[in-house]
Formats: sequence, structure tokens, C-alpha cells
Amino acid sequence: MLAIAAAVLFFISFLINAADITTNDVFSSVNVMLIGLALLALHGAGIGHGRRVGRR
Repeated sequence: MLAIAAAVLFFISFLINAADITTNDVFSSVNVMLIGLALLALHGAGIGHGRRVGRR
């Protein structure tokens, strides 16, 4: 789930950069990309991978 959110943030970052949209400093394309990288790192660490189904 976090990888999908990261992909969406990367796409938004690309659109902001490609369309040369002026945003404030908080929502710049670099900051959105860094949030996407943080989500991708959390996904790689195993956080947000879903529930484990165990047998008894």
C-alpha cells in the first residue's frame, strides 16, 4: 500500500516539475518526491505490507 502511495506522489512531483507549476515551498516537487521516497523506504522495511494470516 505504501508503494502505491509513493508512486502517486512521484507522479504528482513529475507533473509539478514538468508543467512548471509554481507552488509554495512546502509543496515543491522536491519535497513531494522526498515524501514519496520516505514512503518507499517504509515499504521496503516491511511497514504497511498488510496483515499476516496465520494458521492454528
